[in-house]
Amino acid sequence: MKKIISDKIARIVKGRKKLEEGLNVKIRNRGKEVYIEGTPEEEYIAEKVIEALNFGFPFKVAMLIKDEDFVFEVINIKDYTRRKDLERVRARIIGKSGKTIKTLRQLTKCYFEVKDNQVGIIGDSEYIENAQEAIISIIRGAKQSNVYAYLEKHQVKPVFDLGLK
Repeated sequence: MKKIISDKIARIVKGRKKLEEGLNVKIRNRGKEVYIEGTPEEEYIAEKVIEALNFGFPFKVAMLIKDEDFVFEVINIKDYTRRKDLERVRARIIGKSGKTIKTLRQLTKCYFEVKDNQVGIIGDSEYIENAQEAIISIIRGAKQSNVYAYLEKHQVKPVFDLGLK
């Protein structure tokens, strides 16, 4: 049994049935504490999904984590910059009217969410490395256009399985 402390308990309680059915675990809560019961592997996946929901990801996106290929990563902005005006750094990541995040989402095929001084990324394990590199570059002060050019140049080529193994 795993115990997680959740700030957004209402989202978890509201979607409890979907979470239990989709993740094949039993979920109970007492105050802000969420208890998960199931096999260790299912508990780990459920923990990651609940962390993503706490981070602010939509329910559908958070449930993508149960797919084996999808990964949830968190980047702490303070780890990559010495600047004191973190509002400006967050603004650079989000962009005007959210344009930078939308463009990054299209180029990397990953989902992004900014909370406090952290950036959450959910994406396919193949694409997540490029997404992390792009976010870190923007945090360090690279121009958005240079980051987009880098991502376009380093697109992950899909591997076609011909079933020859």
